Amino acid sequence: MQQQQKSLDELTVMAKRVRRAIIEMIGAAGSGHPGGSLSAVEVLLTLYFRTMRHDPANPKWKDRDRFILSKGHASPVLYAVMAEAGYCPADKLNTFRKLGSMYQGHPDVRFFPALEASTGSLGEGVSLALGMALAARLDGSPARSYAMLGDGEIQEGQVWEGAMFAGYHKIDNVVAIVDSNRIQLDGFVKDIMEIEPIVDKWRSFGWHVIDVDGHNLAALDAAFQEAAATNGKPTAIIARTIKGKGVSFMENNPKFHGTAPTPDEVKRALQELQ
Repeated sequence: MQQQQKSLDELTVMAKRVRRAIIEMIGAAGSGHPGGSLSAVEVLLTLYFRTMRHDPANPKWKDRDRFILSKGHASPVLYAVMAEAGYCPADKLNTFRKLGSMYQGHPDVRFFPALEASTGSLGEGVSLALGMALAARLDGSPARSYAMLGDGEIQEGQVWEGAMFAGYHKIDNVVAIVDSNRIQLDGFVKDIMEIEPIVDKWRSFGWHVIDVDGHNLAALDAAFQEAAATNGKPTAIIARTIKGKGVSFMENNPKFHGTAPTPDEVKRALQELQ
């Protein structure tokens, strides 16, 4: 049977639990990407518990909706949310980045077959999602595809080739979500290669664009409903988020794009996430 919906209040509680899991697994590994994992929590919870048609008991159900984490370095948030949904064991999350673990540093279908794709080579997620969405349309399936991109990632040219293709072919069963947390590997996006005006860019490629607070569960829920009701155009959701959300010393701090917290920092972070 399909995954049951959770209330927004339940998701608020779950968000804190997911953030704790992210900190714990990256801390245990001594490596990983906390900032962009923490910024994406509410988006993924809304997708898995309010939006997507999927069934953890039948992960390859033909008519399921597909999710692609194009910014694959943020795998801890995907693993923690999928564990909450019942796809994988929560008590093994702290094997993250260990040799042979299903929880590899980037999502890998060889270790985790319930995933839709191996990701992490930036720029490819829109293309993957579009292929799946177009196949569903050709098959007459109600399946929809969702791809989450980093805002630094959309500096990649392949993203815009996909955007042009989707707009031209009116692939309206695909949604691109940009985790717009304003920080990438080497610093603030605006200081490396500015991407604004991001809404105008997606709109110019023929997409319906929704600009939303990426930590507001009610706003995200409404945005995904609006996307599902949009015909004749693909949808881009620009989720305005805070890198490192929920941990004071990580918030808006470029250091924590790809630096694991120390044991002392893990303790401090978990105290803040009580």
